[in-house]
Amino acid sequence: MQPFTGSFTQQEPIADDAIEAAVAVLRSGRLHRYNTVGTELGPVAELEKAYAAYQGSKYCLACTSGGYAMATGLRALGVGAGDTVLTNGFTLAPVPGAIAAVGADAVLVEITPDLVLDLDDLEAKITATAPKVLLLSNMRGHLCDMDALMAVLDRHGVPLIEDCAHTMGASWNGTRSGSFGTAGCFSTQTYKHMNSGEGGLLTSDDPEFMARAIMLSGSYMLYDRHGAAPPPEMFTDIRLDTPNMSGRMDNLRASILLTQLGGLETNIDRWNARHDLVADRLRGVAGVYVPNRPEQERYVGSSFQFLMPDAGAEAVQQVVAGARTLGVELKWFGADSPVGFTSNHQSWRFVAPQDLPRTDAVLAGLLDMRIPLTFSLDDCGHVADIIVHVVRNALQKGAA
Repeated sequence: MQPFTGSFTQQEPIADDAIEAAVAVLRSGRLHRYNTVGTELGPVAELEKAYAAYQGSKYCLACTSGGYAMATGLRALGVGAGDTVLTNGFTLAPVPGAIAAVGADAVLVEITPDLVLDLDDLEAKITATAPKVLLLSNMRGHLCDMDALMAVLDRHGVPLIEDCAHTMGASWNGTRSGSFGTAGCFSTQTYKHMNSGEGGLLTSDDPEFMARAIMLSGSYMLYDRHGAAPPPEMFTDIRLDTPNMSGRMDNLRASILLTQLGGLETNIDRWNARHDLVADRLRGVAGVYVPNRPEQERYVGSSFQFLMPDAGAEAVQQVVAGARTLGVELKWFGADSPVGFTSNHQSWRFVAPQDLPRTDAVLAGLLDMRIPLTFSLDDCGHVADIIVHVVRNALQKGAA
């Protein structure tokens, strides 16, 4: 088998128009979002206006990271010390980290083999814990049945904040991810769907919620310089009652993102063509389960996951090692110790230990792979063939 030589961490270069926009900001010297004159909107406010329109939301706040967006969303909703916040048992550490940042207690909900929230376990834990909110992680771009989820939450009066770091541009039955609850939280970190190195966006249709979020972000009394903010009267008391927890996006990052937004839909199609090619090659391979994608879901396939549900740890480790030898980087979420971003709930010692047998069974055989747009379709076919090869070798050794 010919090794693959591409890089799984190499993103496409920043386009010339984005570079020109960034250089214009640098030449102006006005990097701070509120360094504007009169009624002009700087790049951050323009980004808020443009992303709110794309998302179909009334309001948008640009901030320093997706993690900051989540913590700010929780605070703006009134979550604080001792409150219970439900979230997925399978997610990345910034999600429980945002819960810890506001002093709340994370209660973890089981997931299914399709890598989405187990709605039966969710309802049981709502009944048992009376949570303040569900912070839903659309982990690795997988959307649960959002209609069924909202029916559960509405029945119990539990608000929703969505972590959409992996679902920017995705939708369920035509409604964009991030638009189902009180707020959507997005990331523009390098490995997400728009790239500013670090960055975040918070969207909502709730004016009181967004007024609090804007004040929390460090607007001082300059909330009228936002591109998609509630009317000034919404800030009358909130501006005096809300602490400043500075997390503003700067004009340099916003200028880079503004030019990328216009190409997001095209890039989603490009990601999905690559994802689907790999998924089709793996689907049907003995010993492999590729998570189901419901027809209601428009996903963004910037990463690919598959399960080896009946394989033991030794076989999964052989797959990871064999793929690495042939140039393919697979991440295993069932490892005993965290590696890079692949930590699981058992290594989050800032969260109370919890028993999640169904989630643990899924993670034991779960493998994950980035799909950069720097890969061609032929590259993706090569990568898929390598995965099939090492999976079959590992399972044959286990059967021998």
